Amino acid sequence: MNVQLPPGSKPPRPATPMLDRVSIPQDLRNFSVDQLKLLAADLRAETIDTVSTTGGHLGASLGVVELTVALHAVFDTPSDRLIWDVGHQTYPHKILTGRRERIRTLRQGGGLSGFTRRAESEYDPFGAAHSSTSISAGLGMAVARDLKNARGIKDDRHVIAVIGDGAMSAGMAYEAMNNAGALKSRLIVILNDNDMSIAPPVGAMSAYLSRLLSSNSFLSLRELAARMARRFPKGIERTARRAEEYARGMLTGGTLFEELGFYYVGPIDGHNLDHLLPILRNLREAEEPDSGHAGPILLHVITQKGKGYPPAEASADKLHAVSKFNVITGEQAKAAPGPPTYTRVFADALIAEATRDPAIVAVTAAMPSGTGLDRFAKAFPSRIFDVGIAEQHAVTFAAGLAADGMAAVMATILSSRSACLINSCAKTLV
Repeated sequence: MNVQLPPGSKPPRPATPMLDRVSIPQDLRNFSVDQLKLLAADLRAETIDTVSTTGGHLGASLGVVELTVALHAVFDTPSDRLIWDVGHQTYPHKILTGRRERIRTLRQGGGLSGFTRRAESEYDPFGAAHSSTSISAGLGMAVARDLKNARGIKDDRHVIAVIGDGAMSAGMAYEAMNNAGALKSRLIVILNDNDMSIAPPVGAMSAYLSRLLSSNSFLSLRELAARMARRFPKGIERTARRAEEYARGMLTGGTLFEELGFYYVGPIDGHNLDHLLPILRNLREAEEPDSGHAGPILLHVITQKGKGYPPAEASADKLHAVSKFNVITGEQAKAAPGPPTYTRVFADALIAEATRDPAIVAVTAAMPSGTGLDRFAKAFPSRIFDVGIAEQHAVTFAAGLAADGMAAVMATILSSRSACLINSCAKTLV
């Protein structure tokens, strides 16, 4: 039944009986699986209601509700380090970690940050507000832990980095993974794949295989086989090891990550707590110092941006970033008219210049709308290049374009919210 509210009125805040029992993550560690499912439903409702009041990153936060609940239920945060890449998906995390009373101050002066922030909470061990940094930061923390243990300072904490599939387009993520694989550090990376850009379909068989491959019994058997193989002549030992890796890669699709030195598990349904909880517990045990397993692990979870809120699920961008909105309809509040933004002025000026000069091209690193280049793309679709979240490549790519005669404009979001113009060699755009 549709409830008709008077025009301009706001629906009452949702009842959240399970969430009301949680002040910090420790409160939920004795909950049953069914209770955790109820908690996830309450957490999703609280997140929707909060962002309808404050605006912010809605779709990404709704996509990780179950994952957030599972991580805090299984790991001993804040002692265990939980690092969220970018941090724009952490509204549920903030609600569960003692900040619920302040959550409606989100993104306001003197209020909670829209991202993770070390000064804000001990549950935020790292803050960046930019993508693709989490694995590097997590590896640093893992190595710091190991160095302390080598000096006799007991430190048995786990380090978990959660990174999205979009952030995996940046070279920095692979540089960190390559380093982690070489160091064989105890580190868990969770790939939050919410665009189906990497994963095959998931289901019961995939969940079963993931539970099996993450179990201590399988890891112990794998280690025993590895010890036996090391007694073979070197060529045979190498062949046996590669055969095991590729056999699992064919079953799971994780060959790329295996080549970087990670033990791959997944893909699994990131909204199914019956799958998430036992696998995370297996990985926690596998990363214990005395488990017999050595090296980093990657868990691949499939999630849906905007999960559980029909207007977000139906939206093309899953309501990624929103202004205040009507919870029932999903309709966003219209901004009051005012002077044109710097982004609009920049886009108009660039389009005008590009109309006169066919050598002008634009480059963005996954931020066409934030930089105004979405408008440039409509005017000149063949003269804009979105390279994904890869600023280092974007800058050098733009320089290469400019070196051979193009007037390359590379626009990115900086802390000052300004646009950065990159030009090189013969062509200069002023």
